[in-house]
Amino acid sequence: MPRMSPRALRRALALTLTVPAASLAVPAHADDIPKAPGHRLVEQYAGAPATAAPVPGPTPPQHPYLAANGRSGMHADAAGSGTYPWNGPLGKKPKVSSEKMAALGGECATVTFDKAGRIVTVCGTFTGFLVKLLDPTSMQTLAEYKLPQRPSTVEAITRLDFSKIFKDTSGGAYSYLDNEDRLVLADSRQHIVRLAHEQAADGSWRFVVDKDWDLTAQVPHDCVSWTNLYPSGECDPVTSVMPDWQGRIWWVTRQGRIGTVDPKSESGSGAIRSIRLDGEEIQNSFTVAEDGVSIVSDHALYSFKAAADGTPEVQWRQTYDRGTGSKPGSVNQGSGTTPDLFGEHDEYVAITDNADDRMNVLVYRRDPRVPDDKRLVCKVPVFGSGASTTDNSMISHGNSLVVENNYGYENLTSLTFGRSVVGGVSRVDVRADGSGCDTVWESDVRSPSTVPKLSTADGLVYLYTKEPNKLGIDAWYLTAVDFRTGEQKWKQLAGTGLAYDNNWAPVTLGPDGTAYVGVFNGLVAVRDGVS
Repeated sequence: MPRMSPRALRRALALTLTVPAASLAVPAHADDIPKAPGHRLVEQYAGAPATAAPVPGPTPPQHPYLAANGRSGMHADAAGSGTYPWNGPLGKKPKVSSEKMAALGGECATVTFDKAGRIVTVCGTFTGFLVKLLDPTSMQTLAEYKLPQRPSTVEAITRLDFSKIFKDTSGGAYSYLDNEDRLVLADSRQHIVRLAHEQAADGSWRFVVDKDWDLTAQVPHDCVSWTNLYPSGECDPVTSVMPDWQGRIWWVTRQGRIGTVDPKSESGSGAIRSIRLDGEEIQNSFTVAEDGVSIVSDHALYSFKAAADGTPEVQWRQTYDRGTGSKPGSVNQGSGTTPDLFGEHDEYVAITDNADDRMNVLVYRRDPRVPDDKRLVCKVPVFGSGASTTDNSMISHGNSLVVENNYGYENLTSLTFGRSVVGGVSRVDVRADGSGCDTVWESDVRSPSTVPKLSTADGLVYLYTKEPNKLGIDAWYLTAVDFRTGEQKWKQLAGTGLAYDNNWAPVTLGPDGTAYVGVFNGLVAVRDGVS
């Protein structure tokens, strides 16, 4: 790789941060995300308002060290259910607002809510990740904390290599809000940081570092940075963190390291323990229950527990069909799902595989006492032959799973000029007697790359969708589908153009009934206009 001169570096940075003004519509106010031309030529709203129809079933156990279910992280709770106990928008004259978080970039992926309903989120920009405290109605920034820049961002700017940045799950993309409203994340220095937010006497807000744990003794950290553009050593970014039921903070790295931190101990060798999976990669987040920690690598699904000193120990391991290569719509050659912990009696864990022909939904029994040859409950193929993959967590509720097809989505350039994915959403249920699984419904809705969500209070599945457009207009919609039948109930235009591509960010339902979607340029909110 040739080295860049300082002058060439400045030119590359300038080019990267430039957006042609002519390609964007004038926003309604300075902080709106601009819409691309053509937004008045596409359907603004389709369907009709839904009537709330609560979905019965067990709720995920409340984790003692996480914020309340629905408020704590990207997947809503410790089980990764993707469900919320409150309503989302029902489609009653929806109102759309947006907030631009940066000149370029600004996507807010993990959206959490403190006890007062304020948003605590991490937004990715080309100048570094930003932790933000936002007013939930106006989405105005109340406080901000800058995180170190990720190696993939430095590489994108210095080498004009964008192959990694849009699929990089490290540096704070996966974070969680704990039971004391503190945001916990792993930054690009290979440190786990716990951030509190507090209000000063004058009414202003600020973030303060409550705790910082240094993992560099356990994790290789010779990474690309502005002061180290051409490192010679190994770099292994931390991708995700979550607490277990005893309060330890578990962490995983891209190259298969798994560790724990004991927050009750001082930082140092006595507080941190780790192991490594030989030749395996971890790109997804993970889930936790009282009976263990569920982690999926690009080769196998694992259940872990912690030894007395905190060292991760394998309870069981199940390999799956990882296919012969990564597909368009997947980050790596392996499962793209964070494990779902679910079941009428909280007894199952589910992932998808990466089989070459048709991706399968896989359901396993979690109990460590189950013999390995009896662990698999079912293997259900979903979506079309040669065109099925997902890199997003499924929804799980009761004995049901909802999975979407991301085949064809690679990055922000995949769906420009009116293009879309093949699409598809399916619901798969485990039989009541545990003897297998059945496909309940299939929908042709095209949800290219979102983490879908379910409101158990209104019975709607929320997706972020895009249809092909012959005029070349890239129109993005919040779309509501009936959980029971798979019928599309309504959709509302969020915006048009590249700035409204969610690029793997989830739908998040706020306690006030607002649906938020992180998009390339910031955050979009959709809420009912009438009660």
